[in-house]
Amino acid sequence: MLTEMWSFKGRYKILHMTWFAFFLTFVVWFNFPPFATTIGQEFGLSKPQLGTIGLCNVALTVPARILIGMALDRYGPRKTYSLLLMYAAIPCLIFATAGGFTQLVIGRLLMGLVGAGFVIGIRMTAEWFPPKEVGTAEGIYGGWGNFGSAFSAFTMVLFASALSFLPGYFDFGEAQNFTVLGLTFSSSVLNWRAAIAGSGIIAAIYGFIYYANVSDTPPGKVYQRPKSARGLEVTSIRDFYFLMVMNIPLTAILMVLAWRLNKVDFLTPTAMYITWLGLLGLYAFQSYNCWSANKDLLAGRKRYAPEDRYKFKQVAILELTYIVNFGSELAVVTILPSFFEGTFGLDKAMAGIIASSYAFMNLMSRPGGGLISDKMGSRKWTMVVLTAGMGIGYLLMSQVTSNWWLPGAVLLTMACSFFVQAGEGSTFAIVPLVKRRVTGQIAGNVGAYGNVGAVAYLTTRLLFVDGAGENPNMAAVNSSFFQVLGVTGLIVAFLCIFFLEEPKGSFAEHHEGEEASNTHPIGAKYPSAL
Repeated sequence: MLTEMWSFKGRYKILHMTWFAFFLTFVVWFNFPPFATTIGQEFGLSKPQLGTIGLCNVALTVPARILIGMALDRYGPRKTYSLLLMYAAIPCLIFATAGGFTQLVIGRLLMGLVGAGFVIGIRMTAEWFPPKEVGTAEGIYGGWGNFGSAFSAFTMVLFASALSFLPGYFDFGEAQNFTVLGLTFSSSVLNWRAAIAGSGIIAAIYGFIYYANVSDTPPGKVYQRPKSARGLEVTSIRDFYFLMVMNIPLTAILMVLAWRLNKVDFLTPTAMYITWLGLLGLYAFQSYNCWSANKDLLAGRKRYAPEDRYKFKQVAILELTYIVNFGSELAVVTILPSFFEGTFGLDKAMAGIIASSYAFMNLMSRPGGGLISDKMGSRKWTMVVLTAGMGIGYLLMSQVTSNWWLPGAVLLTMACSFFVQAGEGSTFAIVPLVKRRVTGQIAGNVGAYGNVGAVAYLTTRLLFVDGAGENPNMAAVNSSFFQVLGVTGLIVAFLCIFFLEEPKGSFAEHHEGEEASNTHPIGAKYPSAL
């Protein structure tokens, strides 16, 4: 597969077009951090306000990934991805034309939906690649797509300077200087508004291109849909109540965000309580939809044959692994530049370049995790080893101080990021194998938990800062933060040993449900798909 993937035909064309769609959603989703300092200065924002905008960027991705998963299973990845890419222009334009903190927050909240695009490609890739190769394919999709965050960090400022010719509302305003990659730009030629708006427009254009050039499945293959996409289908009564419990953190983390918005005076106490009531109503509505999708099972009118059942605990443990790997990645990417800047006394540009090594590792780490999962013969133990390695890596990072040799700290960061991102690849090497017809909803739930982890970790760090007084010792804050990441990683690795099971047909050459009609690798029956 690794030699064939450089072609642009059949399933490899689908893979390349889909990872590029994911890449664009991440470029758009992370187009704020490169301009955070400049935007903060222009609008006179405090550090808590800037931190809140960062939280808002990931907050609504939690429910959005579930909703996107439901739409995906019902309408297919081609339509869902195309419409999401077109939608990306809307929050970009809102943010780019912002006149104050409120509009900035609204723009980033709406941007959270774009961050949910990842789950769409999981189903698309799984439809085109057989189980024995799905780990590598999903890893390439996830890793090369995730690279969009690093690409955004490196190029958005250059993009802004290239758009300096635009007149009118997109003029930057008061003169300031901005340094990136060792080059100093004057704000008179740094048009951040046009850059952010332009990235959204490019994504929307690609949405039309994607729709015109892909299909949901290879020729002759039927796209399996659940009987109801309103809620996740489970196959036992006990699993239904387990599902209800695992949905609670998805609502609870949004209540934490509302509390944080109250702390920075974006929401009044009354508005916060109203928001909490609304979120409880959202949980009740989600529970009703899950009941509706499983009411025949609960009433005893439906029983699943043994070969049609799956264990929801598989989904639950994958949700936990994604909390500690992808959730920690989002949190670490957010704070790593300031960590290197404060620990080693670096300037912002150099700290940003070094910190970006963490995201750059996605190009090989996430595909590497999927490839290891495909080749090692046990997806379970691959997950255990990678998660444990991640936990140990974070604990080592908690010991980094200004006395460390800087290149050694960078190498440790890159090694830790390998385990984090390879763990992400290993997680989504398993997700498509749990239950094919509800892959979109399973991927949505697992993906949402990644954002739960990000908000939880970032909020925990803010609590460490708040608890350290007016002049916090940031070295102690960072050490405690990485210790939390490391300990939770080791706990989840321990849980995987006892509760994660090897998926049925992990290394089969055909998809679930195709044994009777297609006993050969995909493409043997449909050579035109290759």
